[in-house]
Amino acid sequence: MKKLTTFFAFLFLSIGLFAQTTWTADPYHSKLGFTVTHLGIADVPGHFNTYDVSIVSATEDFSDAVVELTVQTNSIDTRVEPRDNHLKSADFFDVEKHPTMTFKSNTVKKSAENTYTLEGDLTLLGVTKPITMTMKYRGTTKNPNAEGAPVAGIQITGVIKRSDFGLGNKFPAPMISDEVQIKADGEFGHK
Repeated sequence: MKKLTTFFAFLFLSIGLFAQTTWTADPYHSKLGFTVTHLGIADVPGHFNTYDVSIVSATEDFSDAVVELTVQTNSIDTRVEPRDNHLKSADFFDVEKHPTMTFKSNTVKKSAENTYTLEGDLTLLGVTKPITMTMKYRGTTKNPNAEGAPVAGIQITGVIKRSDFGLGNKFPAPMISDEVQIKADGEFGHK
């Protein structure tokens, strides 16, 4: 009897593990953006051009999602080269010492239909802090450009404080807002 119980426990565990699907972002239809307010009067947007993000989920609505993100900080792009070079310097992202920033989710909790509270750890400039974001599952469809392969839409939004990570401490608000608006939109396919 003990052997039979062990066998069924192993079988159910194996089914659960194999049912998980890894989804990765399509770089041509995804964007990791941010916005800060300059001098208290103007929003200035930017984004990162190079990043890897994956979502592991066993459910169709991503209610059990585990999100992992690695961003190449040197890929920051605000459409103004002198500003980008300053952001890459030790005044801000210090890309030579900190070439990446990472996020890994810890929990996902449903807050509304297809909307979740996503909690996890963000590591930026060698500082790791918990952050909370909103994740919206925007549906799954078939991609006609990929022989009908499934593609899922995910949007993540939220606010982080740059002071929590020591980012740009020489530039206080309202010169540059402490709060940074995050908006990530992605189309994810099976890995």
